[in-house]
Amino acid sequence: MKKLINKPGDEVKEMVEGMALAFPQIIRKDPKWNNVYRRDSPIPGKVSLVSGGGSGHEPAHGGYVGRGMLDAACAGETFTSPTVPQIFDAIKAVASDAGVLVIIKNFAGDVMNFQTAAKMAAAQGIKTDWVIVNDDVAIKEPEKRRGIAGTVFVHKCAGAAAEELLPLEEVKKVAQKVIDNVRSMSVALTPCTVPKAGKPTFELGPDEMEVGIGIHGEKGVERRKLMTANEIADLLTSHVVEDLKLDKGEEVAVIVQGNGGTPYMEKFIVYRRVHQFLTERGIKIFTAWVGEFMTSLEMAGCSVTLLRVDEELKRYLMAPAETIAIHTPGPVTS
Repeated sequence: MKKLINKPGDEVKEMVEGMALAFPQIIRKDPKWNNVYRRDSPIPGKVSLVSGGGSGHEPAHGGYVGRGMLDAACAGETFTSPTVPQIFDAIKAVASDAGVLVIIKNFAGDVMNFQTAAKMAAAQGIKTDWVIVNDDVAIKEPEKRRGIAGTVFVHKCAGAAAEELLPLEEVKKVAQKVIDNVRSMSVALTPCTVPKAGKPTFELGPDEMEVGIGIHGEKGVERRKLMTANEIADLLTSHVVEDLKLDKGEEVAVIVQGNGGTPYMEKFIVYRRVHQFLTERGIKIFTAWVGEFMTSLEMAGCSVTLLRVDEELKRYLMAPAETIAIHTPGPVTS
């Protein structure tokens, strides 16, 4: 195992410390936990957004803390949910008079720990609610679907709604609207290695790939022979389009991301075909994000995320944001 770390088990603490040192104008670190907070949070009258999960998905989740997105991100150990006390302290640290919305990815540990912490906060008089993101169409049953890259669109739109000083109930409606209209699917060309484990999470032959992976280095729902970039793009995009029941004339926001170890050359080749696939079917592309958003350490591969948008969601996607990973100055005009 070759990694730019000092000691297995110390990587999360040292990563969070490095983030806070590099971007003090955006975030501050909790003195006790591996949590990062928006520098000026809590803000009176603004709903605070709290999210997080296991580490290894960078830039998620700390990379989305800042103006226009999250107020707090809790970093668990690599691929391990943050603890209830850690999340509880994060909620208390950023809670405003307008309340707190907790954004949870649909993994058992995250759901249990974040919901428990949210209930504890509510019991102490903090107005608290939550949403659960389940955008992974590789899983047939919606209630079992994992929260993957589509979570970033939830952070962006809910964060923009919160900046408008909407009440908690309305910010939650925006978050749920994104969840109801976003789908993702991913493939892996290689496994990844958790530092403490010291070995790959699974094995793949040189001519094999995993289809329908999550974000924790787990195997997919199916193993196939390696396909071309165009074939992979068609496979992922067709599943997402079908599940969303997208029709000609509808408009989408797109994320094409690598899983942590995919060169930009390859990501843009995949996006090229996704763009062609959608255009051929009369589906309009409002905006496209190509990069790394919700990764799995050094895993090679890609995922495709589509969000059905209307005028409200388009406005929130283009609203100003200043975070480590996402910078949007405001609506693009020509």
